[in-house]
Amino acid sequence: MIWNEKIECASRDEIEKIQLERLQRTVERCYNNVEHYRKKLDAAGVFPGDIKKLDDIRKIPFTVKDDLRENYPYKLFAVPMRDVVRIHASSGTTGKPTVVGYTRNDIDMWAECIARMACAAGATPDDIVQITFGYTLFTGAFGLHYGLEKLGASVIPISGGNTERQVSVMQDFGSTILVGTPSYAMYLAEVAKKMGVDTEKLPLRLGLFGGEGHTEEMRREIEKALHIIATENYGLSEVIGPGVSGECYCKNGMHICEDHFYCEIVDKDTLLPVPAGQPGEMVITSLSKEAFPILRYRTKDITWLIPEKCACGRTSMRMAKIQGRTDDMLIIRGVNVFPSQIEGVLVGIEDIGPHYEIIVRKDGYMDKIEVLVEVIDAELLDKFSALEALEKKIKHKLYTVLNIGADVRLVEPQSLKRFEGKAKRVTDLR
Repeated sequence: MIWNEKIECASRDEIEKIQLERLQRTVERCYNNVEHYRKKLDAAGVFPGDIKKLDDIRKIPFTVKDDLRENYPYKLFAVPMRDVVRIHASSGTTGKPTVVGYTRNDIDMWAECIARMACAAGATPDDIVQITFGYTLFTGAFGLHYGLEKLGASVIPISGGNTERQVSVMQDFGSTILVGTPSYAMYLAEVAKKMGVDTEKLPLRLGLFGGEGHTEEMRREIEKALHIIATENYGLSEVIGPGVSGECYCKNGMHICEDHFYCEIVDKDTLLPVPAGQPGEMVITSLSKEAFPILRYRTKDITWLIPEKCACGRTSMRMAKIQGRTDDMLIIRGVNVFPSQIEGVLVGIEDIGPHYEIIVRKDGYMDKIEVLVEVIDAELLDKFSALEALEKKIKHKLYTVLNIGADVRLVEPQSLKRFEGKAKRVTDLR
């Protein structure tokens, strides 16, 4: 089942024709309706008529998160407030929240993108979907809700929290699809086990996970713990929310809704484009948004593009799993370290659980990294030789991947914090 075959299986020429037409309209909309963009384009000597081919997008200055904060709350809106039917915002944990708006057409487009993504992953109108994202200013829950309803699935808007009730609802309501963060999926499995629930007997069959990245090792743990197929999707509030891209059942890259979003990969230092298949920072331009169009937004997410046709039959460009964020990268004694690298080592090692915390601190003038990991069986903590051997094994594997030494501390089961939303794995005390 393909949700929108005309677009999802279009030729490269057809897609690029649509992209250029929509890019030209978007640049014109931004120039005419948003003072911030008009000033930036004027300063760069770029006018709407200068966009004659897709490569001309490189003439347009980048947009960064500070631009959104400086124009808080509504100065980047390109339509009157009477045309805005929805407002969402980020949490604002590192400054003012970023506020985004949607027209009725924007909401319909958003639902279309989610329906495509869910269908590609394997969702059908026969599914019962449990959404564990919070129904708040955060875009996750509402975006997926509307898109899955558009697909025809039955949606349970249970929202976040109350994990034991989540498990009970899965049993009683017959949920077949779980929507949430991958870290919360692992926590749900853990709570279900405590409650004596056999997850293999739950009707769950598919997970649509987003809101945070996760490694292939974590995916395998989720699939094993919940007996489901776990797929990943990608989006961010500044661009639309979830629905920019998502994996199909092949799980070989996330299909981009290219008729609505133009994605570039640039070198994070030079900001010059890199060839397809080479990693760099994702830059996204919206092509059809009315209320809050965005030009060349630097996401800080590190990935690469996959141009080859997918085995599922879709021809859309795919993006690889996010490898990390340029602002998440830790520099430890001159070495670049991503939390995802540490997760990739930890998940799957026998005798330890999937929950961990990374602590970075100064030891004199040197940076020091410590990784806290839960053991599965508390009795192991009383067996000195076995504990020492396990710590040594983990330290060796971390060194092999990171090329620097990291301290490892094994802690009691259930002692590290659990997360219902995005997991915060790093505590930087420097």
